[in-house]
Amino acid sequence: MKRLLGTAFALTLSSGVAFADTVRLGTEGAYAPWNFLNDNGEVAGFERDLGDELCKRAAVDCEWVTNDWDSIIPNLVSGNYDAIIAGMSITEDREKVIDFTQNYTPPDPSSYLALSADVDLAGAVVAAQATTIQAAFVAGQGWTVVEFATPEESVAAVRNGEADAVLADKSFLDPFVGQDGLVMLSRMEQIGGGVGMGFRKSDTELRAKFDKAIQSMKDDGSLNELIAKWDVATQF
Repeated sequence: MKRLLGTAFALTLSSGVAFADTVRLGTEGAYAPWNFLNDNGEVAGFERDLGDELCKRAAVDCEWVTNDWDSIIPNLVSGNYDAIIAGMSITEDREKVIDFTQNYTPPDPSSYLALSADVDLAGAVVAAQATTIQAAFVAGQGWTVVEFATPEESVAAVRNGEADAVLADKSFLDPFVGQDGLVMLSRMEQIGGGVGMGFRKSDTELRAKFDKAIQSMKDDGSLNELIAKWDVATQF
């Protein structure tokens, strides 16, 4: 899915605890259908369903914490929650700072949304959410990228003419197709190594419990059922 650690964090990892009585799951709450806040202000979406099931299988009590995307890794490291479950792609840069479980979705394509199907991406201004794998990809192509704090702002930039196209996860962009003349370009990018849960490097035992729970959902088919329910990625 999305998400790259834009700048390496020079942080000293805390020793962590074996595990707390309640495991706090950190998410963004602003990236439907992966995670979002419902009308009651509660975390909902694919990762809410997934996280709740993983907590049952890991035999731990969990609570949900929301955090802005651009500080979600530093706040994990500093102990504001115990795990990240927020559509975060597994990347080498991130693995320098935190550890991941195995992926709970396979790598999924990123797509472009624009007001014209004839956009020349090489000469265009492309919007992306800041510190994501999409923003890094656009910059790596030598194209002009403009970054925004939230995914909704990156789509709005195309609508209001600040950008010619936006690059994001296809599952996030799909609902916007047809709104205000927005069209999906035929080109897609296969970037990122699948999405996993992030943990402090010191919390090896806790990470192992969730890794085992993810594997059990792969083995019995329930993970593919959730992926299909929310249409967030291809199935395993």
